[in-house]
Amino acid sequence: MSTLTDSQPTPDSQSAPEFQSTPECTSSPQPAEPRVALITGAARGIGASIAAALHESGHRVALLDRDGPAADAVARGLDAGSATAISLSADVDDGDQLAAAVATVAARWRSPDILVNNAARTVTTSLWDVTLREWDETMATNLRSVLIASRLCAPAMRERRWGRIVNLASLAGQQGSRVAGPHYAAAKAGVLVLTKMFAQDLAPYGVTVNAVAPAAVVTPAMDGVDPESLRTLADAVPVGRLGRPAEVAALVRHLVGDDAGYITGATFDVNGGLFMR
Repeated sequence: MSTLTDSQPTPDSQSAPEFQSTPECTSSPQPAEPRVALITGAARGIGASIAAALHESGHRVALLDRDGPAADAVARGLDAGSATAISLSADVDDGDQLAAAVATVAARWRSPDILVNNAARTVTTSLWDVTLREWDETMATNLRSVLIASRLCAPAMRERRWGRIVNLASLAGQQGSRVAGPHYAAAKAGVLVLTKMFAQDLAPYGVTVNAVAPAAVVTPAMDGVDPESLRTLADAVPVGRLGRPAEVAALVRHLVGDDAGYITGATFDVNGGLFMR
């Protein structure tokens, strides 16, 4: 009886073709010019940190915020000559202002290769006290703006067959929140769904869409919180502290890079272990 030796191929090895790398398996080549990133809500906190991280990576960055002077100060801190960093004064609640801002970026450089939907409104109103107007305004800032900005920027990405969209969600959108308000939580949950829908639609064109969901991060929005409440909040986090904007920015920087082309439709938690799955 003959025996099977290491030198004798098995039926499976005879029929299975050898894997060979194809162009689809490699990173996209770097463009001739730096890529263009548009970050909304970029005048402070996480948005400003993301703008700084992407600028440091060699991208041209457009910082959009309704607080124009503050966004301009951050942009000039990155590049005083405005060659690689500019500010845009616009309210993401207004679709016309968003469209005009994207057109300005396209005229200055080109339509964004990278879009970071970071702008948000947090109103700590209880479930029973939210007015319909406050509900609609919060939804417009936190959810509708993601739809509008993505539809403005995605067509050019699709034509170039390369693009990155990162949407800032929240732990509140996964578990609800008594602190941030039901309208904030509901909007952020909607962001997670929009992320998946855009990801499914744009995946064949080399455009990835992902969400980043931070928990408590130290930003100017916490300036009015008393120290004792902050300590209580930090003690509830398994790692024993609150997050830093730079930690969120580092993840976004990876997701918008060439090496992240196989990541899309995903939600990434940055929460110190508050929500594990």
